Amino acid sequence: MKKHDPRHGHLAEVWGDTVDLRHLAWSIAIGLVVSLACFLLASHLLADRVGSAALARAYAMLAGLVGCVLSGVICGALFPPKREVVEDGAADPSWRQEVLNELAAQSGGLGAVDELPPSVVSEMKALHLYELFANFQPTVPDAAVASSGTAPAVRAKEPGMPQVALPTTEE
Repeated sequence: MKKHDPRHGHLAEVWGDTVDLRHLAWSIAIGLVVSLACFLLASHLLADRVGSAALARAYAMLAGLVGCVLSGVICGALFPPKREVVEDGAADPSWRQEVLNELAAQSGGLGAVDELPPSVVSEMKALHLYELFANFQPTVPDAAVASSGTAPAVRAKEPGMPQVALPTTEE
């Protein structure tokens, strides 16, 4: 567990995530109470109704696990995330091209932005991603040319679809 900025003394890093130590303590207490209550209640109710004590205990443990999930839902509703996402505008934009090339190489490809519903287009514009996808032109990595010895075939560009390089097969 690593402490964060001294101005936020109640925040710490646990398993790679930022947590409020007070909320963490409350979450542990809520999880303990809810899961133990579910286990004990199920154990008491099933003791007389189930033929074997081992089977009653197994079902009670299952109820305790359901209590753990229920306590997770309760804590998730009570305590919002503490993450602060900060985007540095000075980042190298070449990584975006690499990510788009990887997405285009996957089965199904990227598709066309003019086929998207208006709600998605407006959200993409709000996130400043629309122009990135609309202006995307896939690049063919030099490794693909070097490995095959020939340049890959290029599918004819359909209206609204990005041009995609297809591998060639030699027989």
